[in-house]
Amino acid sequence: MSGAGRAVAPLDRPGTRLGALFLFSAAMGWLEAVVVVYIRGLVGIARVDGMPPADEVLRRIGSIPWLLPTEQSREVATIAMLAAVALLAAPQRRARFGAFLISFGLWDIVYYVGLYVLLGWPPSLGAMDVLFLIPPGPWWHQPVWLPIAISGVMIATGVKLFLSTERVKS
Repeated sequence: MSGAGRAVAPLDRPGTRLGALFLFSAAMGWLEAVVVVYIRGLVGIARVDGMPPADEVLRRIGSIPWLLPTEQSREVATIAMLAAVALLAAPQRRARFGAFLISFGLWDIVYYVGLYVLLGWPPSLGAMDVLFLIPPGPWWHQPVWLPIAISGVMIATGVKLFLSTERVKS
């Protein structure tokens, strides 16, 4: 029972919603890794020890005229999906923002785990990667440890925001 004596439905519990958010984000991260395996296959870098330099990756992507805009639209759709699930995960803005941070961080970490399991890449956290194609630019070419570290901070901050809002509501 909660509040004025009404029973709390399972989806009203913060832990249940947080668990569903983790499940969705992890599944989406894995799916994202699978898609990138296909893209890497298209551009001839599926099973290599290292990632070519960013300009070479962009040249290969650009050699297939429809690939860059398709990939950019996938990136926009990914952010929209993470935002939508965050909107559904919590009733208040602060908790929704926390849910978005959790989703984004977990999605990104599972994405790299997926690439490692499926391709054996990255060989180390120091391996360079092209992080995003929106907008295309050299600042998106960074070592893998950077997005993983940022994702860890996002998850920790997100959980704090998500749960602190829930405690205030109770």
